[in-house]
Parts: sequence; C-alpha cells; structure tokens
Amino acid sequence: MSDALSEFTSRSRPERQQLTTPDGVHLDSVLIRADARTTRGTAVVLANGFTGTWRSPDTKMIASRMLPVGDVMTFDFRGHYASTGDSTVGNHEVYDLQAVIEHLRGLGYTSIATVGFSMGAAVVVRHAGLFGGVSAAVAVSGPSQWFYRGTSRMRLLHFGVEQPLGRWFLRVARQVRVTDQAWNPMPQDPVELAPMVAPAPLLVVHGDRDSYFPLVHAHRIHDAASEPKELWIEPGMGHAERSLTPRRAERIAEWLAANQAAVPEPENG
Repeated sequence: MSDALSEFTSRSRPERQQLTTPDGVHLDSVLIRADARTTRGTAVVLANGFTGTWRSPDTKMIASRMLPVGDVMTFDFRGHYASTGDSTVGNHEVYDLQAVIEHLRGLGYTSIATVGFSMGAAVVVRHAGLFGGVSAAVAVSGPSQWFYRGTSRMRLLHFGVEQPLGRWFLRVARQVRVTDQAWNPMPQDPVELAPMVAPAPLLVVHGDRDSYFPLVHAHRIHDAASEPKELWIEPGMGHAERSLTPRRAERIAEWLAANQAAVPEPENG
C-alpha cells in the first residue's frame, strides 16, 4: 500500500482500483470502507474540483467525515495525475462519474450519493440530470454557467486551459493534462440540468467569500432546481475542498444521512 493510501484514517480500509469509462479512459480511484468485515448498502462518491486529487489532505479529511453515512469512493478525473486521457473541464467528466457509480453498483451498493466541489459540483449536477440513479447530490462551490470570467481567479483559470503556455504549466506543475479541443457540441450547463436532478434531493453549498464564483451561481442553481432542494450560504467560507472545515463536512454528512431518496433503475444508466 502506498504512502498516500496509508494516510487515510486507521479505521478505514482503502482499496486502490483502476476503473474504465465508456469512452476508454482509465480512472485512478480509491474505495474507503469503514469496516472490511461489514457489507454496507450506501456509498458516497467525492468528485474533486479542477486540479484536485484523492491524494490531497482536504479530500482525505472529507472522506473520513463521510464514512458514518456510507463507504466512500474518491477518484481522479480524466487527465488528472494517474488517470489517463485529457481533462475537458466539466464536459466528458460526467462519464467518469458514471463509471464510478456503475462500479459501486456492481459491488452491491444500492444507495449512492454524490458530493462535488467546483468543477466536480458542476459534474455532479449535470450527471444527476443526465443519468439519474443517485440517492442525493451535493454541489459545493459550483458554477451555474460555462465560461464565467467575472473574477480574476476565473480569468487566470481560463488562461490555463485555453492557452498553450497555460496548459504546459498545468501539465508540468499540477500533473493535469487539458484538451486543446473546443467543445462540440456545447454541453448543457449546470443550471439547465438542475431541474432534472429530482427526485434526488439536491443540496447547494456556497461560501460568501468564494473568490472564484460569487453567490449568484449558487442561487441560480438552487432556483432552477426542482424540489427537494436546499441552499446553504456559508459565512466566511471560501472555495471548494480547501474551505470545507471538518465541521462543515460533518454537516454535509448529517444532511446526507437524513436525505436519501429511493433510487429507481436509471433508464439510460
């Protein structure tokens, strides 16, 4: 077991696995079981933000706080670290999430919730709208629209993914490979697919000090979504995984424990 895996909580049973998406991308993933001797029906999938990884201390902390709800699977999106392919920054990543969920179903999990951060939040909303089959969805610090450039952080991010020099920096410094191909066709954005998340409950979490996406993004997603839905505006919270304190992670876990919808067989899953 690698050093990165050994840093998970001592009571967990991390299992590193390679998964394959429908379009042939290999994903580096970790399944964390609370107890290898116990079969649980519930799982929580963590979907990191752009440049995020299951190796980060923030993701590991969040995973440990989710274990009371269910076993946890976290993974690296395409183009990130040991996962193959190129990042499409929120478009084809829905297939990554679907591959993770199908793998968990194959292991016998019957109730699977998704929790996403920033880009991962957009993927969680889009995936639930397109594929269905999740028991609950949580979008933390997510964008409501594509190509938002209203903050300096987002203008810098666009340089990173759109310019050759920016993509070179991401590849060398962050171990993230970004496609140089434009989206064609243009995918539906999160606010367009938010109404289709139901019947799964949707929780939208956003910090009032988010330096990437202002609060209007959270309100737009929440307003567009169908019931059941909930919106948390977190005072003093910044952006995504790094701003999720242990207590905030525990509150999300508590919400998941109280808000799990029955999962019908997805029509196109």
